[in-house]
Order: sequence, then C-alpha cells, then structure tokens
Amino acid sequence: MSVAEPRRIVLFRHAKADWPQVTDHERPLAERGRLDAAAAGRRIADTGISFDLALCSTATRTRETWKLAVHEFPHRPKTVYEERIYEASPGELIAVLNETPDDVHDLVLIGHNPGIHGLTDILCGESEGDARERLDRRGFPAAAFALLIHEGSWKSLEPGVARLVDYWAPSE
Repeated sequence: MSVAEPRRIVLFRHAKADWPQVTDHERPLAERGRLDAAAAGRRIADTGISFDLALCSTATRTRETWKLAVHEFPHRPKTVYEERIYEASPGELIAVLNETPDDVHDLVLIGHNPGIHGLTDILCGESEGDARERLDRRGFPAAAFALLIHEGSWKSLEPGVARLVDYWAPSE
C-alpha cells in the first residue's frame, strides 16, 4: 500500500463506567455503558470500514467497551491491548499511533478522556459537514467516537494533518 493512500482512524472513548470499590484501572462498565458500547459498535460498523487494527487501553472499561462494540462488526480486526493508552496525553497517543506498521490502513483506538478528546482536537486541521460543530457542542462523552482521515504514513501523523469526517455520541 502506498503511504499516500488515506488512512482512517476512529478515536473511540470507552462507554459509561461504574464506580465500585476498585482501582480506577479496574472500573467496569455500568449497565448504560454496556448498551451504549453496543450502539457505538453498530454505528462504527455502519461506516463500512473494515479495520485492520484496534489499539485498546488495558483498563477494564475500555476492554469491555471494545468487546461489546466489536461484536457488532462484520470483521474483527487484530486487537492489541496497549497499557500506554491508559491515562495518555494526546502527545503520548500520537507517539503510539506513529509506531503503527505501514501495512495497517484503518485503525480504531479505544481510550479515555481527556486524551481522546484532546487528540481529536489536535489532529483535526479540517472537518466535513457539521462534525466539528457537533463535537464542539457535545464534547466527547462516554461511548462517543470521531472518524478522521489522514493522508500519509503513520509516522507523519502530527497536529493538524487529519480531517474530521464523522462524529457520533450516544444521544446523537
């Protein structure tokens, strides 16, 4: 594949988590989160993208979100559980994405706020339709995702080089 071909990236925030007496890393999804994760999975599947790779935080709530969402996909991508995604800043997330092999065309990253929202804001140089307006109005609630397109290699992914083409949140 030529690195000039567009790469599609879904930045997906974990669904609503519960607050039992466990460490933050071990927090499970709440009932509403389980429903929203499946709904987000259906909506991501509706994009028609066949993802090559999923990078998922090791936190319980992100793993549960991904398990419920990917169940809705027609094709299950290779999944890598990456501990660096947990509590990562946008810059740290870009560093993880920069390591993606060139043969990966389309990728979904399942993570946490404020990193996911910040990464979306930082990567977007342009947007299509009203996606940016909806993102700015809603923020990045639990189970929301943004779809971005980047024209270039993963190593060239940096602030302002992507285009926001879709945004979805559970109440959309």
